[in-house]
Amino acid sequence: MIKKNKRKEWKVLLLFLLPSLIFYALFMVVPVIMGMSYSFTDWNGLNPDYQFVGLKNFVDALTRDKYFLDSMKFTIKYVVVMVTLTNVIGLLLAVFIDKRIKTKNMFRTIFFLPNMISFIIGAYIWQFIFRKVLGELARHNLLGFLDQPWLGNPNFSFWAIVMMSLWTSVGYVMVIYIAALQGVPAEYKEAAKVDGASGLQVFFKVTLPMIMHAVSINLFLMLNNSFKAFDQIYGLTGGGPGRSTQVMSLNVYEEAFSSYYRYGYANAKAIILFLFVLVITLIQLKFTRRKEIKV
Repeated sequence: MIKKNKRKEWKVLLLFLLPSLIFYALFMVVPVIMGMSYSFTDWNGLNPDYQFVGLKNFVDALTRDKYFLDSMKFTIKYVVVMVTLTNVIGLLLAVFIDKRIKTKNMFRTIFFLPNMISFIIGAYIWQFIFRKVLGELARHNLLGFLDQPWLGNPNFSFWAIVMMSLWTSVGYVMVIYIAALQGVPAEYKEAAKVDGASGLQVFFKVTLPMIMHAVSINLFLMLNNSFKAFDQIYGLTGGGPGRSTQVMSLNVYEEAFSSYYRYGYANAKAIILFLFVLVITLIQLKFTRRKEIKV
């Protein structure tokens, strides 16, 4: 009888899930499988005739394609900086806001608001700021250091992208940290203070270990989002000047749709990017989950 009821529940559950599963399969699973199959061909995206080339696309991308290898190095640099800065700034803001009683909601809204704006719109807002606003501010003697080629020099362009990305990402990370901080039992912190622990010792010995699940989630989210970064860089610098700020996703887009129309080759690069993200994310999850503490 119990088995019959469970089977009936499963059937009803599957019935409700079926429309979503069909859409997911049609628009996610099938394109991924087709993309993987095209990565072993020389298809240009238009010609119905194409040849099977085996692993040639993968070998060329990893050994001969200077632009792709440069984009890989730039992506790693961008991911390291973004994952570190977003989590550090997000955690500091969360600690700062969590201690505010009357102004907590106001600060939370202010810092989360940029997250409501899409990356591409945010990129055009910051393009205006870098090209017009900072130039005007630099006319004042004290702010002369702002007069820099923010979007025309590779070194400044990288930090321009980082500033814009932080503006849109920090608020989301901060909200997760605030929720985790509010879940830390107050009596644990009080007990540590009674034992003579300083504020920093309470944070690093009590609070931080108990919010490691939030650290794990935020590292996972930022790793994924940073590796897949496209909109903000496309909108702000377009990968320039030259190709100096071109990330892997932008290189794949250029290969398939913008310059060369080598669809099969672009799919091979996309799969390399996917495997890259998958391996690093699995390593990160395995490492950070060991540090998590269940309250």
